[in-house]
Amino acid sequence: METILGYIGLALMLGLAGIGSAIGTTIAGNAAEGALKKAPEKSSSYMILVGMPATQGLYGFVAFIMWLSKDFAADGFSLFAIGAAVGAVCLFSAIRQGQVCANGIVGISQGHNVQTNTMIYAAMPELYAILALIGALMA
Repeated sequence: METILGYIGLALMLGLAGIGSAIGTTIAGNAAEGALKKAPEKSSSYMILVGMPATQGLYGFVAFIMWLSKDFAADGFSLFAIGAAVGAVCLFSAIRQGQVCANGIVGISQGHNVQTNTMIYAAMPELYAILALIGALMA
């Protein structure tokens, strides 16, 4: 039973982080598509902000790789708990970061100079994904 829980934990760790990144980048990407119609010359600024939520999927992948070497029979319960926690934090962090980036993209398209501030604001939810990764690596 613990082995099965361990594998489910790994799946949650990798899967939820990846799903969060996919959703977050899509949220920002949708805003960028609309912004391109208004100010296509600022597309490089949009691309930078669209890519930011993708990092949470990387954090989930790093934690997944680090936990592959564990003994699933002995560490199944802890792996499940850590996997669920890391996956959930990365999921919500990426979604919220995508929303912040989307708002920044809209602001840039309207002529406001908000790219730097948006990147700083978008780094705030990412901090929690980084903390989740560090916690998983320390466990």
